Amino acid sequence: MKIRFAFAAACAAAALIVFAPDSRADGKKKWSVKADYIEGCSCHLMCSCYFNTGPEGGHMCEFNNAVKIAEGFVGDIKVDGCKFWLSGDLGGDFSKGEMKGCVVTFDTKVTKEQQEALVFLINKIYPVTWKKLQTDTADITWEKKDDGTSHAKCGDKGEITLTPFKQDGKQTVIENLKYWGAQKNTGFFLCKSSHWYKGHGYDYKHEDKNGFTIHLESEGEDEMKK
Repeated sequence: MKIRFAFAAACAAAALIVFAPDSRADGKKKWSVKADYIEGCSCHLMCSCYFNTGPEGGHMCEFNNAVKIAEGFVGDIKVDGCKFWLSGDLGGDFSKGEMKGCVVTFDTKVTKEQQEALVFLINKIYPVTWKKLQTDTADITWEKKDDGTSHAKCGDKGEITLTPFKQDGKQTVIENLKYWGAQKNTGFFLCKSSHWYKGHGYDYKHEDKNGFTIHLESEGEDEMKK
């Protein structure tokens, strides 16, 4: 099932909100994204949401996803090096492709045109609808170390730290598992997470929960209409 997002700068009052791609020109527009994630949620390792139509416990999946674009573009807009942060709650039932709520925070260095391009790419990675969607800007820091540990911070509103989950001295990796709508990925590098977020009506903190890093890629060419 593929449900398109709609996005607006002021979207808090909408009942169901979806991201919509930039459509300033007719014709086909090529796009591509290669992104690295530092991700954690309120589920235990490994997050059951990737295998089921509802979260562990059946009520919520509160998340923090710190994303850094390695390479990407939508048309002539490049987003190499851009960072954004996703936080919120998936809710308790994914069977209809409707999620509870999400806050999309763009790094302060991201331009308005780049924000629009990122929205288009987010639509490609997450083909779902959100009952509540909000946006923000903040200084985002993002660091992934050679030893497998990772840390990211979303201004003064959120933070995530990942510690690699290892067996026999090697980090455990899950392969052949799809990440949302992304066309391919290099595997889920499992971690234990410590993360929190406070803002836009959310206030949660989780320790020793699900986490992973992942590199994903997608590309395509879409028909754009005015």
